[in-house]
Amino acid sequence: MSDFQRGAPAVLKGAALGVALGLASGGAAFAAEGAAGFYLLGSKGPFAGVLPAPGTYINNDLYYYTGSASAGRDLSFGGEIIADVEATAWIDVFTGMWVLPDEVLGGNLALTVSLPFGSKAIDAKAALDGGGLGASLDDDIFTMGDPVLGATLGWHDGNLHWTTGAMLNVPIGDYHEGDIANVAFNRWGLDLNGALTWFDPASGWEVSGAAGFTFNGENPETDYNTGTEFHFEGAVTKTFSPSFSAGLVGYYYEQVTGDSGDGAKLGDFKGQVSALGATFGYNFQMGDSPVSMRVKVFEEFDARNRLEGTAAYVTFTVPVGG
Repeated sequence: MSDFQRGAPAVLKGAALGVALGLASGGAAFAAEGAAGFYLLGSKGPFAGVLPAPGTYINNDLYYYTGSASAGRDLSFGGEIIADVEATAWIDVFTGMWVLPDEVLGGNLALTVSLPFGSKAIDAKAALDGGGLGASLDDDIFTMGDPVLGATLGWHDGNLHWTTGAMLNVPIGDYHEGDIANVAFNRWGLDLNGALTWFDPASGWEVSGAAGFTFNGENPETDYNTGTEFHFEGAVTKTFSPSFSAGLVGYYYEQVTGDSGDGAKLGDFKGQVSALGATFGYNFQMGDSPVSMRVKVFEEFDARNRLEGTAAYVTFTVPVGG
């Protein structure tokens, strides 16, 4: 066991609980094919570089997104080219995490599995060749998504904490060929990521950054290969007491290589978006169990080749074994 795990202040232990889910979240972050990528933008933020102490944890993350694209912006959904899009998603991600008791490469290793389920609703119009809008296309679904497996290594050195990890999207969820609303992606995906946190317990100030690249396989039903995606998330928060913290959060997304395959009818179709928002965290006891809750709300801007809207999270994390 490291010095951090033996002597970490209560406020940092509570924060570490709250970051556990962000290590392996799957869901819907609008971009690429179906305006969705399996890495959930904004899932990391405050204390992103802090790995919880050895033990077993459960997390529940309720994610909400609502966004739109104008009639002049074509998007590709389920093999259809659509425009004038209004979309809403409610995704619940249940994650189990086990932080191994023995050190690995001088740090600690966490293994995770995430199971997303929820709903998407899309209202749009068919985009006609040569411009213009055709018939209305409405679709909604409530179902299971693809499970996501993860592994993360974490280290601590004084006020600095950092992690590196990988997540694997396993395409066995309930995917519906030809639908414009899907929770599952029907493609393999690998996300390689790292995070760094500086936290001063004396002042309560914390600064975190997390970045990664998502590599996507081909969707065999649509012959669509989504390009490589880059994501960055940042946070600055102030801890006011062992129970409460608040601050600012944001993310930036850019697709760095183009889409390809016979189904990529819009060509490279590289997406980009930025977002800023606010967060607060609250730690409390439920019986004998400590519970960490965090709320995050983001407003997107400067979107290109994707939807632009509002994203929100409510996350609960509970340790279930040491």
